[in-house]
Amino acid sequence: MTLALPSASLIGMVHARALPGAPRHALSMDEIECTAIAEARLLASAGFDAIIVENMHDAPYLRCAAVPETIAAMTRVVRAVVGAVTIPVGVQILSHANSAALAVAHVAGARFIRCEGFVFASVSDEGLVRDACAGDLLRDRVRLGAEGVAIWADIRKKHSSHAITADLTMRDWVHGAAFFGADAVVVTGRETGDPVDGGSLEEAAGAAAKMPVFVGSGATPTSLGRLFAHARGVIVGSALKSGGIWSNELDTARVAAMVSARDACRGATGG
Repeated sequence: MTLALPSASLIGMVHARALPGAPRHALSMDEIECTAIAEARLLASAGFDAIIVENMHDAPYLRCAAVPETIAAMTRVVRAVVGAVTIPVGVQILSHANSAALAVAHVAGARFIRCEGFVFASVSDEGLVRDACAGDLLRDRVRLGAEGVAIWADIRKKHSSHAITADLTMRDWVHGAAFFGADAVVVTGRETGDPVDGGSLEEAAGAAAKMPVFVGSGATPTSLGRLFAHARGVIVGSALKSGGIWSNELDTARVAAMVSARDACRGATGG
């Protein structure tokens, strides 16, 4: 399943405030929902092409965090965002709760999920990710009848050690994700807000053939031209926030600057 986004796409992050059960939970569900809707509408009206709703404020994360309260809260928030905007909405549930994200997306009407640990093993800051999830996740998608939900798979994911797969090239990662049925791949830097390595991005794009490649961290208005040379789109969070810090509020000037830079890239290529 592919999600048809235009070339040089901007995908904005809506970081849902800490949900019930998380250590930093403080707001009511009404407040969490209203904040997410406001951020989604701001990004959509500014010209973003898609949105991902993520429980980023739930740190420290549980690995495979498919706990009932998180699933329930994310379903409510995602459904509200889907109803508030006309652009595609995606879901990510940290950490590695990919089948839960798929179920939330399917029930709430979202179009795609961002998936951790799709292929190969790694050591994340939540611990050892021993088993790749592709086999279970794609079977869940068939079982739920959720074939309309695309899977964007992070490869060499940020906040992780990849020493146990150090003999694998970026080409190996991309080919593994493609062979196991990912609909797109996401390439990141080492941490949230870190730029991607240009050589790694170029290698991923060369190996991906027709599968879309997205950049998942570190995009800025000045870097978009270089990134769009190899990527279908960029996922942006930190660069849209006050001071460039992911946990701060959206900065309308930063949002506008990102869209303006994207539009200039599209104009330069006739897109």
